Amino acid sequence: MLKVAESAGFCFGVDRAVRLAEEAALKKGKVYTLGPLIHNQGEVQRLCALGVSVISSPMEAKKGDTVIIRSHGVPTETEEILRTRGAEVLDATCPFVKRIHTIVKEQHRAGRQIVIVGNPAHPEVLGICGRCQGEAVVISETEEIPSKIRGFQSVCVVAQTTFEREKWKKILNLIKNTCKDTCFFDTICSATNTRQSEAGKIAAESDVMVVIGDKHSSNTAKLREICARLCPTVYHVEDADEYRRISPVLYGNIGVTAGASAPDWIIKEVLYTMEENIQKDVSFEEELKKSLVTLSTGDIVKGTVIGITPTEVYVDLGYKSDGVINASEFATTPDAKPEDVVKVGDELEVYVYRVSDVEGTVGLSIKKLASLKGWKVVNEAFENGVDLQGKITEVVNGGVIAVSNGVRIFIPASQANDRYLSDLSVLVGREVPVRIIDINKARRKIVGSVKAILAEEKEKALQEFWAKIDAGQKEFRGVVKTLTSFGAFVDIGGIDGLVHISELSWSHIKNPAEVVAVGDEIDVTILDANRETGKISLGYRKPEDNPWEIARVKLHVDDIIKVKVVRLVPFGAFAEVIPGIDGLIHISQIANKRIGKPSDVLSVGDMVDVMITDINWETKKVALSIRALLPEEEPAAEEVAPVEETVEAPAEEVAETPAEEIAEASVAEEAPSTETEA
Repeated sequence: MLKVAESAGFCFGVDRAVRLAEEAALKKGKVYTLGPLIHNQGEVQRLCALGVSVISSPMEAKKGDTVIIRSHGVPTETEEILRTRGAEVLDATCPFVKRIHTIVKEQHRAGRQIVIVGNPAHPEVLGICGRCQGEAVVISETEEIPSKIRGFQSVCVVAQTTFEREKWKKILNLIKNTCKDTCFFDTICSATNTRQSEAGKIAAESDVMVVIGDKHSSNTAKLREICARLCPTVYHVEDADEYRRISPVLYGNIGVTAGASAPDWIIKEVLYTMEENIQKDVSFEEELKKSLVTLSTGDIVKGTVIGITPTEVYVDLGYKSDGVINASEFATTPDAKPEDVVKVGDELEVYVYRVSDVEGTVGLSIKKLASLKGWKVVNEAFENGVDLQGKITEVVNGGVIAVSNGVRIFIPASQANDRYLSDLSVLVGREVPVRIIDINKARRKIVGSVKAILAEEKEKALQEFWAKIDAGQKEFRGVVKTLTSFGAFVDIGGIDGLVHISELSWSHIKNPAEVVAVGDEIDVTILDANRETGKISLGYRKPEDNPWEIARVKLHVDDIIKVKVVRLVPFGAFAEVIPGIDGLIHISQIANKRIGKPSDVLSVGDMVDVMITDINWETKKVALSIRALLPEEEPAAEEVAPVEETVEAPAEEVAETPAEEIAEASVAEEAPSTETEA
């Protein structure tokens, strides 16, 4: 029976480096890696055929060259040399290795002695040493501890990402017992730990174990060591050719694992070659088929998040290679980070948009999946005549873009609203109903309309409104939509009516904003509704607030009241009787003697006692008198004037108030209502 480790093959750090090299070579034609990109000669040769060459020293780089730093990372000095020589540097350092660089740099600055548990000749370890000016101590065996860390008081311990975990634990315990002040960071890659644990479990259950990977690969060598301790027979092969040369005897339970630098295509070749040496049975074919499950572009699958970096999110799909999602797909705001949206261990449903035919690299997208699902919803809405809800996100040439179910819908300017808008930007951010009016499946272009829905809603609202009017309804609850100099437009259920400024208040106002504001909910009364013209006039002021109705209760002829002078005219003074009603104190009623003009006695703002001498309810006029409350003045002795100086008093001075003066006394006359189109 054959059992293949699920974690066999590329880790996401190596997978990321290979993809970056492929893309760079495709774009630029020729790129270089500083040292072999991975420890696998077959894969290095494949990349070379694509245009990825290897240089062994930064001094080989020339101006204009593109040089890729492999997943192991390099010392800071190496990067500086490359840039000084004018090379473009593409950093493919594994995110887990970068984390070690940051830790070592910070702890070295804090004054701690850096101790690296790993292989001193490994490129990753050399790169880590370069982050603390080469002053690190490297330990690979427990026997080295007494001589290498003697005398250190404060140490920081990190591990090579591919180091064996059990050995790491033993070395760490001895270091902690040797140095009093020890801080440590378990930097062994989680994928490495998973791969090693899984390999050990399979080896313990197998009669024969086959480990696939380059002989120079550190992590592959550790897998072989682990398997050798638990399985009686272990074969380490680099590829199918080597497997054929040694022709191992396979029997009983057979286990297979592979190092992090072994590409899928090599693993598959070895497995197919193994099949030739094993008696075919159902169990082998089933296990082989299971181990070789592949993905295709367009698949929708589920996976578990296993790693998050600032640029990518890695997903375990249960296949040979991990999937990769660009971090930008999780950005809800410009400064958002992927870890703000997704966590390690989260399960995601994703769309497979790219699968490399060679090494099985899987490119994933959550936005594409959402778009596909949204496209299906939008297409069904179009076919079934169902309207959607969308949000207008931007103004484009000729219209706006609305997003519904993750799908962009173009709405022409003529269809963006039920009224002409000179500035479409006022619509951005609004939630609107959208009707799909055309779909070009070949170009995946969708055209929608807001106007069509609003027009139907308006027509329906009109019919409902006139039905209510026909039924005798006069009172409506509405929302103030806009204010003008002559009144306020109010939406009374999809229909707009005008409250003229004269109908907003019983008092004289200069601006509708003195009474209402846009967005206010108010109760209005239908004053006039013309079905043919569609004009609707509304009233807002309430009959019970009519000051003349209040006056009927409060004011009576011969009442003595206190009033406030509000206006002076040549023939008298107007004074506020109650809010909304002014009465006239004729010039002849201001004093008990003859005066030249009202301002000789009164000023605007004066509070005076008056008697109500007359109220005309029909013409809405109130006559007031101060003189009625004053004692009559004694007549002065007559002086005889020369005949030529004697002037007869004009009849007008003793006559009743002229008609034009009486007209001035009229207040709060109703202004005519102005109708407006609905």
